[in-house]
Amino acid sequence: MTKTKGRAEDTSPLVHQCLLPLSTHTVNHLADLLRRHLKAIRSRWRIPPPGRIAVIVLALRHDQRLADMVGGNNVSESTVRRWRDELVALLAARAPCLDRALQRVAKTGGEVILIDGTLIPTQRRTGKANRRNYSGKHHHHGLHFLALTDERGRLIWISAARPGRTHDITAARHDHILAHLRAAGLGTLADLGFRGLDNDVLDPVIVTGFHASRTHKLTPGQKDANRVLADGRAPAEHGFAHLKNWRAVTKLLTDPARATRLLRALLVLTNLEVNR
Repeated sequence: MTKTKGRAEDTSPLVHQCLLPLSTHTVNHLADLLRRHLKAIRSRWRIPPPGRIAVIVLALRHDQRLADMVGGNNVSESTVRRWRDELVALLAARAPCLDRALQRVAKTGGEVILIDGTLIPTQRRTGKANRRNYSGKHHHHGLHFLALTDERGRLIWISAARPGRTHDITAARHDHILAHLRAAGLGTLADLGFRGLDNDVLDPVIVTGFHASRTHKLTPGQKDANRVLADGRAPAEHGFAHLKNWRAVTKLLTDPARATRLLRALLVLTNLEVNR
């Protein structure tokens, strides 16, 4: 039996192109943002132009692996990671703060906003320190985020990342949502997770539905009120759906600082796509 030491004719990796469901408006906005940043830090030059770097970073839409993107762009994995972190930080810095987001809604004639919380799943990690990231409601590890949307379901603000076991009302109290809403003169529609946040009976700012229990059954009028409230809150789910279309949020790390920057950067990109 003879052994032949044959070598493959071509061992170079294959490279293919993929379609990003994004507009050129978003790419141009990100490229202009990078150009202004490079001018501000007096960066001499970079091999690919800002537009090309913007397209590479926008592969976050498909959660493309960094090691897979280096082949067709002739750059190293560390370089792509540095570009991604740089642009994510620039976009996150442009995310509106809570006061400005509410003032913008009030200036445009809005009267009601929608508030809701969501859990972004993360990888499960061992150790006692990660137990607080487990959500008993969703039976999964993750990070908790609060988000505000307008009546049309457009995201206007997102909170910082908190442990997955955080309750909606606890996160709202930590961010002083009630005080900010009263200062802006706005009301909000919320689900039962925010019951007890606003105890003002005469002039409530946060409107929630009626809660049924074993000893207290809902009347037909209360059921109709809950149905109307659910219809009014439906656009909030659309806002979260637009945000979660970015597959990068499906594999978040448990670092709250990085997760906050990423979600706020995706908020800016989502608004660029939805509001164009």
